[in-house]
Amino acid sequence: MRTRATAVRAVWSAVVIALLAVLVPLGAVAVWADRVLGDEEEYVVVMAPLADDGAVRGAVARGAASALARQIDAGPVEAGAERLLGEATSSFVGTEAFRTAWNAANRAAHTAFTDALDGGTGDTVTVDLAPVVAEVKADLTADGVPFVDRIPVARTAVTVMEYENLGTLRKGFHVLQDAGVRLPAVTLLLLGAAVVLARRRRALLVAAGTGLAAGGLLLAGAVSVCRRLTLDDLPADVDRAAAGVVYDALTAFLRTGAWVVLGAGLVLALGAWLSGRLPSRERGRIFPRVSGRVPHTP
Repeated sequence: MRTRATAVRAVWSAVVIALLAVLVPLGAVAVWADRVLGDEEEYVVVMAPLADDGAVRGAVARGAASALARQIDAGPVEAGAERLLGEATSSFVGTEAFRTAWNAANRAAHTAFTDALDGGTGDTVTVDLAPVVAEVKADLTADGVPFVDRIPVARTAVTVMEYENLGTLRKGFHVLQDAGVRLPAVTLLLLGAAVVLARRRRALLVAAGTGLAAGGLLLAGAVSVCRRLTLDDLPADVDRAAAGVVYDALTAFLRTGAWVVLGAGLVLALGAWLSGRLPSRERGRIFPRVSGRVPHTP
């Protein structure tokens, strides 16, 4: 009978570990999709510090110079004009005006992204950078850069994402947004119910802590693997250093959450395990047993 009860407890512990190992990463990703990717202000706040990153500045300066050069016709001095534009944009990315333009571009990119996921069609997401171009043009004109006055301030559609099946991404994103608050709450309720109903709560807490730690490790591993796959799948003309910085900024919430969950799980499992062992050992040292009785000290 005891063997059967032990087997039941082992199966129950395994189920708790497996559930937590799966639900914890899913819950973290759901909260991330809802609170970071799904919230415009939070997205802009997360991306804003990248305006001071060297890799991002370099990529933006090169891209802006190339885009601006394509919009003007400088005739025989086109090569010189492009060089001047490169120097001007490199200087521009160090200004406060660039930070404003960077935030505006990210706000526009987020709006385009959410519009596409909320019912857009096609497999690409485009951003209208006309307001950004106007700000850059005004700044370069004030600096006396030639030919800038020829740049038209019109709709400038730039593709920021291309996906083979954007419809699938829409469905997945909406599911994650809907589960953003519910899934972590359900996870905590299941854990609480399991602890209340368990006959050996200490063993269940060890299993729960192990499951939390496993979930944290899985989440950290998934973020790392997705980073490598994302960067490896970029077109050849995309700056991988800048793309890596952007990826790291967007997934900082997940990485921090993974290590917090891992640490909490280890503390819970170790604490529950030690609580059933250290006190008894201490009592054994202080009150040694002789013939099944604790000796009396006069």
